[in-house]
Amino acid sequence: MKLGMLAGFGGRKLNVPLEAIRGAENLGYESVWTAEAYGGDAVTTATWILAQTEKIKVGTAIMQMPARSPAMAAMTAMSLAELSGGRFLCGLGASGPQVVEGWHGVPYGKPVTRLKEYVRIMKQIFARQAPAAFDGEMYQLPYAGAGATGLGKSLKSILHCAEDIPIYSASITPRGVEAAAEVADGFFPIWMDPEQFHVFEQPIRSGLAKAGGKTLAEFDVAPFLTVVMGDDVEQCMMPLRGNMALYIGGMGARNKNFYNDYAKRLGFEEAAVKIQDLYLAGKRDEAMAAVPAELIDACHLVGPKERIRDRLQRWREAEGKGHVSSMLLGSQQPEALALVAEEML
Repeated sequence: MKLGMLAGFGGRKLNVPLEAIRGAENLGYESVWTAEAYGGDAVTTATWILAQTEKIKVGTAIMQMPARSPAMAAMTAMSLAELSGGRFLCGLGASGPQVVEGWHGVPYGKPVTRLKEYVRIMKQIFARQAPAAFDGEMYQLPYAGAGATGLGKSLKSILHCAEDIPIYSASITPRGVEAAAEVADGFFPIWMDPEQFHVFEQPIRSGLAKAGGKTLAEFDVAPFLTVVMGDDVEQCMMPLRGNMALYIGGMGARNKNFYNDYAKRLGFEEAAVKIQDLYLAGKRDEAMAAVPAELIDACHLVGPKERIRDRLQRWREAEGKGHVSSMLLGSQQPEALALVAEEML
């Protein structure tokens, strides 16, 4: 199992946990991942970490695609891969309409179409086999739409990047997962129950088939999960209740919340409806209380050391079946990260 650490995104102040990252590096963690919302960006913090580490790979989970052209994302990825000796991992995501249209001021459009076109353009730029040219629904190189001068020229990257740059997608919808399997090298579900791979299996296999025979072994399934170690299981679940209530209840409109739909596909339809009703009514404490302990326990690691050790068996079994190849862990506890490394590496 490959292990990664989630460094998260900054709040009011940027706080890059370098001591914890170096600790993960020493434990054998393969990667650490930065993020962005509508404050600090993912690339600057990834660059900072790469400059102050030696072995660990650094990825973006995620770079918001609507905030950057595909060529800009490719330039960034190639630059960081070259400067770090191949330690950069490029994670992309569509973000959501609230951030895309409210913060970046661009149309949300079609996220699945965007992902496919975006990744294909990036890989074309990486390859340098010919000047980059693309005629898609959302992107054209050279651009020839409204406002174009007609002077656009197909160009080939000046930088010859010799490093391999894996591209990941943050996806949980069936169409998004299928697209990720078709064009990307891996994907991150925001949470995952390792015993319910069936939620993703058909979209993944369909996408792999569209890619011309790529196998599941060539596609990195890399879910996020949080580890909270402590004697009181319910107390350990409290921060996860807040996070999952936010996503299931409030991350999106009532009729367009991908996380709410995902919770339903995991078998928690009644709870998902209740959480959303409470959250959108402003009853956030009640929404948190409505998050089922069974859902938290299925997707995260909580409780005493021995309990976490036992629960890791589910992830070992999923790895053995080829259903999970990476675990990207969020934890504020060095001892929790050490326990997972001890058991899984």
